[in-house]
Amino acid sequence: MQITNKIHFRNLQGDIFGGVTAAVIALPMALAFGIASGAGATAGLWGAVIVGFFAALFGGTPTLISEPTGPMTVVQTAVIASLVAADPDNGLAMAFTVVMMAGLFQIAFGLLKLGKYVTMMPYTVISGFMSGIGIILVILQLAPFLGQASPKGGVIGTLQALPNLVSNVRPVETLLALMTVGIIWFMPSRWKKFAPPQLVALVVGTIISITLFGDLDIRRIGEIQAGLPALQLPVFQADQLQKMLIDAAVLGMLGCIDALLTSVVADSLTRTEHNSNKELVGQGIGNVMSGLFGGLGGAGATMGTVVNIQSGGRTALSGLIRAMVLLVVILGAAKLAATIPLAVLAGIAFKVGVDIIDWGFLKRAHHVSIKGALIMYAVIALTVLVDLIAAVGIGVFIANILTIDRMSALQSKSVKSISDADDEILLSANEKRWLDEGNGRVLLFQLSGPMIFGVAKAIAREHNAIQECAAIVFDVSDVPHLGVTASLALENAIEEAAEKGRAVYMVGATGQTRRRLEKLQVFRFVPESHCYEDRSEALKDAVLALRPQEDEDSPASSSVQTTC
Repeated sequence: MQITNKIHFRNLQGDIFGGVTAAVIALPMALAFGIASGAGATAGLWGAVIVGFFAALFGGTPTLISEPTGPMTVVQTAVIASLVAADPDNGLAMAFTVVMMAGLFQIAFGLLKLGKYVTMMPYTVISGFMSGIGIILVILQLAPFLGQASPKGGVIGTLQALPNLVSNVRPVETLLALMTVGIIWFMPSRWKKFAPPQLVALVVGTIISITLFGDLDIRRIGEIQAGLPALQLPVFQADQLQKMLIDAAVLGMLGCIDALLTSVVADSLTRTEHNSNKELVGQGIGNVMSGLFGGLGGAGATMGTVVNIQSGGRTALSGLIRAMVLLVVILGAAKLAATIPLAVLAGIAFKVGVDIIDWGFLKRAHHVSIKGALIMYAVIALTVLVDLIAAVGIGVFIANILTIDRMSALQSKSVKSISDADDEILLSANEKRWLDEGNGRVLLFQLSGPMIFGVAKAIAREHNAIQECAAIVFDVSDVPHLGVTASLALENAIEEAAEKGRAVYMVGATGQTRRRLEKLQVFRFVPESHCYEDRSEALKDAVLALRPQEDEDSPASSSVQTTC
């Protein structure tokens, strides 16, 4: 197995262009997310460098660009706020430890080959979750957007303080934030080919703040420490350990979802196929290293990845070049970043939050499915107002319950019991003949399709509806999967039939179905001579067994009995 990502030099020019372009886009985003998280601009910058480098080197998606993202920033903002509030001296160090732990979770997910399961959740839940994160990011930018420090209490604290924030608005900083959003939003597409709108907004907003409003007291980033980052050894507090583990699990899972969804986007653009498990390992290594050097956690960034591919990037070399370009910029131009207004960064983050919201699905969700729309709205509300993990957990649970109920209802139609020719069941001429000759004394109990636990009720219902009969033919030849609960329901029907003295016949019990029934010892009620591969033969023998001896010589097709 190849340890590193797909790296070669056959597309050197394209990878260089892709990496440089992605670096240009990453710079303002890293600054904005660093400030928004509460860890500072430096943490955002080093997160973009370190996560991007190691994820590109060890990941499983050649063109994926990894860096701090909106969803990851939202979670880390809450983590930093809660840990700093609990322990002002060690809170930030513990937050970086959470990033490392999240990386370890991701590595474990990859090594356990859970990559293909990470994104297997209903779109209504994913959409609601991402939209909720977008709303959170928008709300958290309201205070710096209005020129003020973010109040404590996260989303709820900001909403409660909103009247006070509005009454104390600083017009100049709000103007800078609005201008930033306007540039990003309305910049002509033809100009975007030459310069990313986020960078243009950052440069223009900074220059205007210095030239036109230089005499005013505008909140700015301030000094960014030059040089390489210091090592951040893991810090644990016994009373916060449980919370740190939960936060790390949430952050790690979110990073997995964020990265793999972006990997799918990359696959569609490049017509390639990523390695999900390897990608999780790469993401995990990147986050461990980022937390170890005081950087924010990151994941696959859709915007950076798309730009990288559109600019010519095709291998992981583009991601490595992007990280090195950012490193040079940070080490050489850290002083220039000190003058960037916080309002400009708030405008950039605000636009990211708006873009994360799944407007397309929000507009038409209620047309597609009322239940799906309600699940999505519930997940949004829980994400914004309660808890991220609770939102996902409850959303997935409700969505799966509704899906199981719907599938069970459909599958229940495949459980039928008939005593005469029935148009709903495709029967051969011989089968119809033998059922008719049974005169209601021979019952065909047919199961078809996967028998999941939700079908057990239908089996019991059909069994309870059986009135008087002398023999029952259980047909499981069209059952590819027999679940435990359905198996027990079938066992109960067979056992009760045997106890009432009814002759029991079994058709098509092979493979997994037979093994499951054998483990339940069902065949103690079904003689080996009553096991068949052909349904017609089973019906024939069941009918003949009920006739007087002299009628057994009546004309019939030859009987070839085989065990199931």
